[in-house]
Amino acid sequence: MNLSLLNKRIAQIFLLLALSTSALFAQNGYTKMPLDQLESAFEQYKEPALTHRRFKHADLQPLIQRHASAFEVEKLGESVDRRSISAMDWGKGKTKVMLWSQMHGNESTATMALFDLFNFLEGKGDGFDELRNLLNSELSLKFIPMINPDGAEAFKRRNSLDIDLNRDAISQISPEAVILKKARDDFEPEFGFNLHDQQTYYNVVNTPKQATISLLAPAYNYETDINEVRGRAMKTIAGMNELLQQVIPGGVGKYDDAFEPRAFGDNIQKWGTSTILIESGGYPNDPEKQEIRKINFMIILNALHQIATKGYENYTTEQYFAIPDNGLQLVDLMINEMQVKVNGKNYPVDLVIRRRESEAAEGYYVSGAIDDLGDMQVYFGFETLDATGLEFTLGKVYPEAFESVESISEEKALELLKEGFLAVKVKNGTARQLHGLPVQVLKSTEKISGGWMTGSSPNFFLAKEGQLKYAIVNGYLIDLANPKKQEFKNRIL
Repeated sequence: MNLSLLNKRIAQIFLLLALSTSALFAQNGYTKMPLDQLESAFEQYKEPALTHRRFKHADLQPLIQRHASAFEVEKLGESVDRRSISAMDWGKGKTKVMLWSQMHGNESTATMALFDLFNFLEGKGDGFDELRNLLNSELSLKFIPMINPDGAEAFKRRNSLDIDLNRDAISQISPEAVILKKARDDFEPEFGFNLHDQQTYYNVVNTPKQATISLLAPAYNYETDINEVRGRAMKTIAGMNELLQQVIPGGVGKYDDAFEPRAFGDNIQKWGTSTILIESGGYPNDPEKQEIRKINFMIILNALHQIATKGYENYTTEQYFAIPDNGLQLVDLMINEMQVKVNGKNYPVDLVIRRRESEAAEGYYVSGAIDDLGDMQVYFGFETLDATGLEFTLGKVYPEAFESVESISEEKALELLKEGFLAVKVKNGTARQLHGLPVQVLKSTEKISGGWMTGSSPNFFLAKEGQLKYAIVNGYLIDLANPKKQEFKNRIL
């Protein structure tokens, strides 16, 4: 047999194998959804009214009512502060799926994605009707898009009783917890999606890769056993991860599965619903989580397709356990080998700094803090500075007060930094007033808040032989010779 004929025969064999595999998948009713279709669906149906994370209960009500003709909208009850909590039902299939979001008020990424999904499910004549018909005939979907509206109002984790709803599944102290439990018990879903956000500092363990999405099939007992219910969730997650690796390769973590006896996810798994936790973390240059919103839309729609076709049966629990664990090793800024002087002697130390958000009347600000110091080799920084040969140096307060924040330009603030002034005073303004200047602004105090020890506010200079090279202002790094454009979220002190 000549070589060309042999190659032809080999090609025919591979074609037959491929067709056999396709036939097997067709028999199972499962064909994987292409990534480009999912991306196209999102772009067509992204909800334009939701453009940032800090929306409130009132912002969602007209959007919910807009879908009342295609969805069955039901008021389930009210929060502590008497805000309505609604469910939206869609589909006529025998497999029941419940999805709930914003149990923690400041975890809103998936809520945005749900409203994109509502738009998609209501669409028609766009090439996706076959998929919609499949989902509608096979699934009955119940969505609860905002279970903690009081927390969302203040953009905080807990409800108005200061209770973490995800630790109230058993005691049922909060009305919101009662509503969620009753919804599950009345509906008796086969699958459940518990939709959350996690800190942006989560990484794929022992790597610098941010865990943009973390997944979990929660445990239902302390032994973290696997029964049929939990196994179904694991297999569905394995299919979701296959898609995610195309979108954010290496950016998926597995959330800690230690059993928490008070948590909703763990108990809903225990009560017989195959429960899937989605945690939305961070993504580069995506502070309002619009890219992660898109990813949520795609993996939820993909998972619903898996459930409708039982495509999850093509995956294994071993594939689930192959997903690497979450770590908590990311920091905003890592400074290596900075020289600090104690009792006349210099010591080289590494610092790691994190900047955390706090709410304000007109928006939010960040507060930097030194989380740890010493040997920080187990951490990864969004920014890292090799400070070898650079000395910790205190800053000064500019002696003349300015009229207001508005009278200080960014150029003037950078000029003062280069002269060693880390802070300025203002005559007018209020404490906690927001500003975007790369310098401390003082109104209620005349002292700089800062230092290099753990817990300190990171406000200082780095100098070489007395010449200032870098400023660290509220945890932001500023190269004095070549300052880059960045957005500062500071407040008047």
